[in-house]
Amino acid sequence: MNLTAHVAGRNDLDAHSLGLDEFERGLLAVSRYFFLCRAEPDRQAWQVAFSVAVERWGPDIGLPVAFAASKLVRALADLRPDFDSLDPFETEARTRVSSDEAMMMRMLHHMRRDQTSDARDAVDALTRGWMDPHVIRAGLALASRFAAGVSERRRPALRLVR
Repeated sequence: MNLTAHVAGRNDLDAHSLGLDEFERGLLAVSRYFFLCRAEPDRQAWQVAFSVAVERWGPDIGLPVAFAASKLVRALADLRPDFDSLDPFETEARTRVSSDEAMMMRMLHHMRRDQTSDARDAVDALTRGWMDPHVIRAGLALASRFAAGVSERRRPALRLVR
């Protein structure tokens, strides 16, 4: 697992160029903490990942998002030990994405919109042609549960009861 701080001259991409929606930007942030946890287990960044998800989406949505993200990160890390993720604690990394992160987010972006052909191409690029069923299953599970166009922060309607 390759966790890198933002370094001038790297081939990182501008995060805004990916066209991610608000949910996907939050998912990338949460995922980075899980990648950090894989690279540096003693930091126990998984706790931060769950906290960030709950702060962003509330416990009803945030906890399942974080759990689904952890499953995808685990599948990717098992397949791609060289996966390059930026350090979530680096301020400059908030506006940048590594090429590996960009591929992961493109895959999820297309999966969440049920764009099968584009999703398949994104999986192929991300897995380097391996089409790993664990990565695909984890990505599809996350995408189907949190599909684009579905309210990302469901709040119960409050009403006065007498």
